[in-house]
Amino acid sequence: MQRDARFKGRTVVVTGGAGGIGREVCAGFAREGASVAVVDVDESAAAALAAELGRDVGADAVGYAVDVSDQAAVAVLMREVHERLGGPHVLVSLAGGSLGTPKALEDIEPQHVDAVVDVNLKGTFYSCQAAAPYMTQAGGGAMITTSSIGGRQPSPVTGVPYAASKAAVVGLTKRLARELGGRGVRVNAVAPGLFLTGRLQAMYDDLPEVERRGVLDAIPLGRFPEVRELVDPVLFLAGEEASYITGVVLDVNGGRFMPL
Repeated sequence: MQRDARFKGRTVVVTGGAGGIGREVCAGFAREGASVAVVDVDESAAAALAAELGRDVGADAVGYAVDVSDQAAVAVLMREVHERLGGPHVLVSLAGGSLGTPKALEDIEPQHVDAVVDVNLKGTFYSCQAAAPYMTQAGGGAMITTSSIGGRQPSPVTGVPYAASKAAVVGLTKRLARELGGRGVRVNAVAPGLFLTGRLQAMYDDLPEVERRGVLDAIPLGRFPEVRELVDPVLFLAGEEASYITGVVLDVNGGRFMPL
């Protein structure tokens, strides 16, 4: 498939890159000319996707096995990406989720809170912190963090630790945008609605029928999204079309949450 040149000469780091949404984000950047660092805790999945991108679209892609909650490991990752691929010029921080932790308040233990906050919030911060010097050195760049509709309003699908961590990502994004803007680094967030991939599909399926119906009825567009409907906004925020946009939370939820 012929690639557009929108991200030619740019290196993109995608954490959570081997997941359901992550792999499509990686593929989207690769098709448009980027070199891609596929970062995931699943080493074999990251390596397999990188090989696939190289084979199918001729992308310069490398897989990295990294736990983003490990600050030192993330710092090493960014250095290795810089030495191998250049940049990085774009960071998409997708790693996160409820991580299989309980939803019911009475079932949540300290280790569940730590696991979710460590990946969703600390992992996002560590990734942005480690990428910032390289983007500054390159003359600028773009960071896209991932909040959630569950961090913007109460959700029947996810629990309190997830909601708290994803709400915190919004504050993190805005503060980073303020701090890094003078260095030419834009920082924006996407807040997806219910994209039914992986564990989220299972969590939705476990809801009572009345709650499942209620979730769908609350979406003005009347349907669940396709993955490409998040990929395209991520690529937009990373590209020159969004060159004067920073500190924004882009809600991608079919109208279920409409902030003023």
